[in-house]
Amino acid sequence: MKVILVQDLEGKGLFGDIIEVKDGYANNYLIPRGIAIPATPSNLRHINTIKQQKAKKLEREKKEALKLKEKLEGVTLEIIKQTGEKGKLFGSVTSSDIVNALKEKGFDVDRKRVYIPMRIRQVGTYDIVLRLHPEVSVGIKIIVKPPEGE
Repeated sequence: MKVILVQDLEGKGLFGDIIEVKDGYANNYLIPRGIAIPATPSNLRHINTIKQQKAKKLEREKKEALKLKEKLEGVTLEIIKQTGEKGKLFGSVTSSDIVNALKEKGFDVDRKRVYIPMRIRQVGTYDIVLRLHPEVSVGIKIIVKPPEGE
């Protein structure tokens, strides 16, 4: 039986793919769970329309991410954290700290977009990556400092 996937299915295909599966697998598992629909001409047209809408949305999001990337290139953030002996932080710098520092500079970035390659637990300068879109990322520099007077 030919079915159209309406969700990504590991090992079988991605959204919109037409796959050939056994009738029992389609009728008892894929279709009742909403993972696939029968491959009829009307369903094909419907899926193609959804794919076009998703492509337009992704393109619009990519353009917005590219604009934000241009603004963020070369940005350096200063984060002030309490420190103990030898510049060791109490805790670590988190993605929320970075998002708050970006908000202070006028940038609105989702916390989930921040990629910190390693835990930041020392005073110093670090490079982090903001993944603004699946195809667009930008590196920024953060400087972790102790409060004045320490």
